[in-house]
Amino acid sequence: MKGDGEVGGAPEASEQRGRSFGEEGGRLTYGSYLRLPELLAQQVPEVVPPAHDELLFITVHQAYELWFKQLLHELTAVRDAMLAGTAPGEGATAAANGAANGGAGHRETWRARQLLRRVHVIERLLVSQIDVLETMTPQDFLEFRAALAPASGFQSVQFRELEFLSGAKDAGFVARFRALTDDERERLASRLAEPSLWDAFLDLLASRALPVGDDKQVLTTLVSIARDRPHHDDLWQLAEDLLTHDELAGLWRARHVQMVERQIGTKSGTGGSTGAPYLHRRVPLRYYPLLWELRDSL
Repeated sequence: MKGDGEVGGAPEASEQRGRSFGEEGGRLTYGSYLRLPELLAQQVPEVVPPAHDELLFITVHQAYELWFKQLLHELTAVRDAMLAGTAPGEGATAAANGAANGGAGHRETWRARQLLRRVHVIERLLVSQIDVLETMTPQDFLEFRAALAPASGFQSVQFRELEFLSGAKDAGFVARFRALTDDERERLASRLAEPSLWDAFLDLLASRALPVGDDKQVLTTLVSIARDRPHHDDLWQLAEDLLTHDELAGLWRARHVQMVERQIGTKSGTGGSTGAPYLHRRVPLRYYPLLWELRDSL
């Protein structure tokens, strides 16, 4: 007996090939799929009388948060691709044991590299987005800046998630956040507890029976990978992609502090930080210092 989706023996899939998508617009539209009415209702200026550039400020920062969401999606997948075949949190020893049982073969270094290249493109976009903000003069910003306090970019939970996931874990940030929701606090706690990209990379090295016991061993392993590209090229390329992620994050921090200085000089931040001086201290942050130190040993 033929199923309900068959006509004259042809499977339902054959009907899909003959669909006329233009006639189905009432079922799903561009606006309903992207939820544009809800999305475009979120840019709500606060200042009275209106300040022309407040809409620009809101739009740019909301766009940042959307891209942060995408970066978290991609970088989590990168981490999981490096850990594939090993349950997150098992650690390097378990990963090495898993390799003996064939677990290493399931680690998708190609997938991790593909997604990291996407991450690089997004991060370059985030750096260039600062150019849009700099079309706003300091006088324009001062028309509505006072109304922002005590809100601050420091309070971006997703940005801290990105730092924690990348490897720069600092529980002190959670304590300094103001007015965290229960969901936000739980997300940050999860990022602190779960493996970072660097943890996953070390697990991957251990799965190849490469020593990763301490920083000295890791550095020695990285040197051996760099000097034996025929056998370890996928690990070398992945390390380079991680380094590019680190480099672009540093480029964004440096570009961001320049923008802040251009807008407000050395004034305190609206969230209570020292503003540009605080941001300058964050510029030298590196997620993977051993990948940078490796250059000294080549």
